[in-house]
Amino acid sequence: MRCDYLMATLNPDDSNLPVYKEYINCARPLPEWESETPEAILNMLNSEHKEGWVHWFFSFKHNLGLSKQKIEQIKKNVPKGTKLYKNKILGQRGRATGLVFPNFSRILHVIDESFVRNLLNEERFIIFSSGLDTSYSQKSEDTISMTFHGITNKGKCIQLDEEVQNNRDRQKPLAPSDIVLLYIEFLERNREKWGFARNVFIDNADQATITEFKKYKRNHGCIYTFNDSWKKTKIIDRILLQLGWFSERNYFILKHCVNTIEELENYSWSEDENNVPEDRNDHCINSAQYSWLPYKTKIGCETIANR
Repeated sequence: MRCDYLMATLNPDDSNLPVYKEYINCARPLPEWESETPEAILNMLNSEHKEGWVHWFFSFKHNLGLSKQKIEQIKKNVPKGTKLYKNKILGQRGRATGLVFPNFSRILHVIDESFVRNLLNEERFIIFSSGLDTSYSQKSEDTISMTFHGITNKGKCIQLDEEVQNNRDRQKPLAPSDIVLLYIEFLERNREKWGFARNVFIDNADQATITEFKKYKRNHGCIYTFNDSWKKTKIIDRILLQLGWFSERNYFILKHCVNTIEELENYSWSEDENNVPEDRNDHCINSAQYSWLPYKTKIGCETIANR
C-alpha cells in the first residue's frame, strides 16, 4: 500500500481469484491500446477504477524478439481449443489444468440474441425452465444464482438469461423473502421476452427459501410452480451430459451470461479429493442443472411429435 510505482507481468488464470477483483480489474487500458485487448478481458475490467492504474494486453506482436515465423511456429504447436491455447495464444483468463469442462469454448458455445432469433426461423422452443441456487453467506464469494433456459424441438438447450446476487459486503444482506421477489421478477422478465416457464426448480437443500416461496404463493397467488430441484442424477452424470452436449453443439449460452461463462472456464476437479469437482465456481452451473435436469431427455435429440 506504500508502493509509488508497480509494474506486474501477468499470466491469465482463474478469473475468480481475489487478485483480479481487488487489483487487476481496477485498471483500464489506455485508449490507443484498447482495441488490442480481447473483448472478454475488457468486460472483466469492471472493478472500481483507480486513477492512473493502466492495463496493457501484451500479445505476441509486441514481443520484438520473436520473428513472424517463430510466432507462427508457437501457435501451431499448441492444439486449438485447449486451455493452453486459450491462455497462452488468445490470452484469455481461465485455469489451464484440471478443468471439468475442457471442451467448452466461447467461440463455439457463446452466442448473441440475433443467433437465437435466426435459429427460431427453423426451430421453436417447446420448453422453458429455470433454476435457482442459493447461498446467503456474507463471508464468501458464494452467490445466489438464477438461470433461464429454452429447449427447442430439435434438441438445442440455450441459456437465455442469468441473474446473480451476493451477500458479501452487503450492510443489509438478502434473506429468503427478498429472493422470492427477485426471482419472480426475473421469471416475469423472461416470460415477457421469451416464454412461460411454469415449472421452476429450487435447490432442495434450501428448504427455508422453498418455504418462503410456498408462503408467497399461498398469500398472494402466483402462476409459477416452485419445485424442489431434482438431484437423483449424480454430479458426475450431469457433467457427462453437458460434455456431450458441448461436443455435439447442442448447448449454448447467451453472451451476457458472463457469470455462467466464467464458471464454465474455471470449474475444476478437486486437488484434495479424487473424482469430485471442487466446491467453488459452480453456483450458476448448479442453477442451470436444476433447470434442465427434468428435461434432459429432450436435449440432443429431435422431438418427433414436433417436427
